[in-house]
Formats: sequence, C-alpha cells, structure tokens
Amino acid sequence: MRNRSGRFLIAIVIALISLIGYWTKTQENPVTGEKQRVSLTPEQEVAMGLQSAPQMAAEFGGLYQDPKVQQAVKAIGQKIVKNSDAARSPYQYDFHVLADSRTVNAFALPGGQIFITAALLQRLKTEDEVAGVLGHEIGHVVGRHSAEQMATQELMSGLAGAATIAMSDPGSPSNSAYIAQYVANMINLKYGREDELESDDFGVKYLIQAGYKPEALLQVMHVLEEASGGNAPPEYASTHPSPANRMEKIKAAIEKYSRK
Repeated sequence: MRNRSGRFLIAIVIALISLIGYWTKTQENPVTGEKQRVSLTPEQEVAMGLQSAPQMAAEFGGLYQDPKVQQAVKAIGQKIVKNSDAARSPYQYDFHVLADSRTVNAFALPGGQIFITAALLQRLKTEDEVAGVLGHEIGHVVGRHSAEQMATQELMSGLAGAATIAMSDPGSPSNSAYIAQYVANMINLKYGREDELESDDFGVKYLIQAGYKPEALLQVMHVLEEASGGNAPPEYASTHPSPANRMEKIKAAIEKYSRK
C-alpha cells in the first residue's frame, strides 16, 4: 500500500509539471496573431530546420540531381512567399526536390526548409499544382505546426510517463506502458488532421495572393488519392484527413478568399 501511494504521488507531480509547462508556453504567431503553445522561438525553429535538412534529405536518397529542376521549384516557392502573407513571417524559406522516385510526399521542417519528392513532382502536370503543394507546406511553417506538435508531444510524454508509474503492476509493467503510450498517440492524431486542414486553408490563400490558380490544389488531392491506390488508412487512424474531406474544405476556402 505504501509503495502504491508513493507511485501515485510521483505520478501526480510529473503530471502537474507537464501540464504547467505546457500551458505556460504561449507565444503569439507573428503572421496570424494566434496564441499558440510552443516552446521554441522562431530563431530556434530556423536553426533546427537548417540543422536537420541534410539528414532529412539523406533519408530520401539525397537531393534530385538536376539544377534546372531544383531552381524551378525554388522559384515557384519564393514567388509564393514574396507575394503572400508568408512574407511577414520570420522564417528562412528554401525549397528542395528530393531524389526519391517512389515515395509520393512533401513536407516542411520548422523554420522554412521545404521538400518535395521527385515521385510527387513527376505526377504534377502544371506549375499551379506544384505551387499548390508548396503553398500547403508553407502553411505548415507559418502555422508553426511542428513547434506545436513538439510542445504537445512533450506534454503527452509527461502524462504517459505519469500514467505508467501510477498504473504500474510489478507483474506486467510493459502492458501498462503500452496502453499509456497508445492513448497518447491516439490523442495526438487530431492535431495532425487539424494542421493539415489549416495548411490547406493557408495554401489556398497564398496561391490566390501569388497569382496562382487555387483550384490546382484540388487536382493535387486527386493525385494523392491516385498515389494511395485506394489503400489509404481510415481517416480516424491517420494524421492526414481523407482527400475527399480535404477537397470540401479547399472548395470552401477558395470561395472565402476569392470574395476578398
């Protein structure tokens, strides 16, 4: 009984520290004005992105070895940044094509390092579609989604650790740890889906501001749907909303920003 009380006390302390740490990490987004719970400064995001970029590129076979293709993608990305609200953000944007010809993907690191795989690029038919992908990824950077996820993960890790200690049974410690981690991961999924939808909204706005056709982002959704081969996981178990769900939100965003 004494050992169990001690475990609960330690668990409560860990949980409180995690919660207090999370709720006190609040910064105002320099572009949107939104109050966000993040622990990194924009300067730290930039430094982290620059430091991580080479390793991330290596994970996808390095950079695509065609300077003209690299420069064309960089030009599209910079055009979006310079002619949209993204120009008001404190980040150092750069755009890279990865050599991976099998993985259909694009992603953004904190601070402005943005990547698109050759596999995805080769499926896009117009400059507007490429702009649609890059605009979406710029939205992740402006939205500080990586920094938010890191702060959330710190919270979830702390709570999961507290739950593991509180529920620990000398006979099956690994089981309780597994359950706690599973719950933490499932809770975390909703942040990913919300981030994707917000980035689609930003992407539509930035495409319009930069003179690109926002409808191209709808075609990108078709490309992603085709690339999945109909084997995409159910939306509730994925960090990305289904393409059909995203298309409805994109259409609404096009209507919203086209009126302004």
